[in-house]
Amino acid sequence: MFRIAIIFFIVAIIAAVFGFGGIAVAAAGAAKIVFFVALVFLVISLLAGILRGGR
Repeated sequence: MFRIAIIFFIVAIIAAVFGFGGIAVAAAGAAKIVFFVALVFLVISLLAGILRGGR
């Protein structure tokens, strides 16, 4: 998931450099959403691992 967020971030930077404002904003927004979804999944999996008792 972080790979997808990084790809959207790179697309946003490239679009911003070339002056495509709408594309840059959309790609940055998508990167932000994917990043926060990945963080939520990370927290959920960490809590599940702690509740199960380690390894």
